[in-house]
Amino acid sequence: MKKSKRMQWLLGSALAGTLVIGSAGFALADTNDTTGVSCMTGANGQPMNDAQHRSMMNRMMGYMQGMMHGNGQGMMKGQTMHRSMMDGNDQGMMQSMMSGMHGMMHQHIAIQYKNVAQAERPLAIPPILTPTEQEGNHVTYSLTAQQGETELLDGHRRQALGYNGAMLGPVLRLTKGQQVTMKLSNRLDEPTTFHWHGLKVDSDADGGPHNAVQPSEDKTVQFTVDQQAATLWYHPHYMGNTARQVYQGLAGLILVEDSQETALPLPRTYGVDDIPLVIQDRYFTEDGRIDYNAVANPDGTQGDVLIVNGTVKPYITTKSHWVRYRIVNGSNASNFDVALSGHHNFYQVASDGGLLTRPVSLTTLRLSPGERAEIVVDMSQYKVGETAQVTVNGATALAVRIADVADTVAFSPDMALTTIAPLPESDTLATLPRKHIELQGMGPMVSINGRTFSMERIDEQAVFGTQEIWEVTNPSTMMGGMIHPFHMHGVQFRILSRNGQTPPAQEQGWKDTVLVNPDEKVELLVRYERKGVFMFHCHILEHEENGMMGQFEVK
Repeated sequence: MKKSKRMQWLLGSALAGTLVIGSAGFALADTNDTTGVSCMTGANGQPMNDAQHRSMMNRMMGYMQGMMHGNGQGMMKGQTMHRSMMDGNDQGMMQSMMSGMHGMMHQHIAIQYKNVAQAERPLAIPPILTPTEQEGNHVTYSLTAQQGETELLDGHRRQALGYNGAMLGPVLRLTKGQQVTMKLSNRLDEPTTFHWHGLKVDSDADGGPHNAVQPSEDKTVQFTVDQQAATLWYHPHYMGNTARQVYQGLAGLILVEDSQETALPLPRTYGVDDIPLVIQDRYFTEDGRIDYNAVANPDGTQGDVLIVNGTVKPYITTKSHWVRYRIVNGSNASNFDVALSGHHNFYQVASDGGLLTRPVSLTTLRLSPGERAEIVVDMSQYKVGETAQVTVNGATALAVRIADVADTVAFSPDMALTTIAPLPESDTLATLPRKHIELQGMGPMVSINGRTFSMERIDEQAVFGTQEIWEVTNPSTMMGGMIHPFHMHGVQFRILSRNGQTPPAQEQGWKDTVLVNPDEKVELLVRYERKGVFMFHCHILEHEENGMMGQFEVK
């Protein structure tokens, strides 16, 4: 292709479309596309195939990277790319295009989720995993990563990945103080890991990239449950396979219980008034498949169909009483704004790490990838016979049919839930060591503190039993910025501030994942209670796999 033709192609793809900054990243979208799904076209006006898409994006990102770094090697790389793509008037045209892109990249246009043309289905409630052995306080579970078949869309039974089944996995119900043995089996045709997201365990049991389980391999890990009641989850974390394996179905819930939470008047009849909601978004092919490779996006792979617990268009039937929803954002890259139809309020009672001090009244709850929350809803706000909706980004994620009036638990929005120790005084905080973490880039050109992940390198050191402040920043560049959900393994933290301001009440409990917005600095108080080498990374799974990850060692 001649240079002028190449520029024509690039400009036709960029200027004839609208740059979309979704909840995860950017793509050039056809203005006639009302779904919000990215749709790039080449010079012939036909949709690009995946190879063409990747080629263009890689070239554009090379140019952008040079401008984003602004000096040294990065600028030289960008200038080289710039010269290789342009001659004559092409340079001026590219500058105009880039200027326009800069303005558009600050937009935040979420994907519009489809209303699939099929009947509602009962919400699948993941089963509680039964121990294979139990003796006193010691319990043994078996978990197998495997391929299976499931019917997500009517009439389309297709392959998926799951744990002990065709898609997703059973719930691990653990109790504080238990000694747990996990017998893990990989029956996939590729390596995987079993990562316990939010569970405080030593690094040899954490299931990070170092803990690979090869095809046909069995592995055993052991740990003691030593944390407060919380809603956690598990998923793969093998470098290079994580994003695709999660997208194809590998994920499951962990429910940690303790005596304090059990004593509270919270809804707790599992599957009746205590409902797990693993919320994800997916694209489907015309023949009803989930094909990750066909839609993979280096800035985070999303979808235009919501699925909850592996169910498309789910519904539940409940009574007019308090209901508890345990919500996991299990997407690869999407922010979810969770709300109720009629703009009714609800109460958040727990975040990633467990209970808040008191219920927090909300009408919208934002969860970035990897975050969890527990909310309690007074379904008497709706009439018997009415159908309410749990919505995500304005679309129905779950239909809730109100069937009857019933007695309820004695939950009160004013009740105390737990005690969380006050944050240290400012004088004490000022004496704590600080680590500076800068999240940089987009697409395949992402890094932390200017470096991409290396399994052989320890990026940060920490001392067991101490606390530190992590300053996590997400600076915009001349090309704009995007969100990054920041996750740490092996620890829990408290959010001290967002751009110097006290975080909202629902973010004042213990957490392991935090959304960092463009041009934002988030201060985290991190405590080190486990030894070993752990990951910290962006939880947009494609960013993680493109190198937006580091390692810290606790000794």
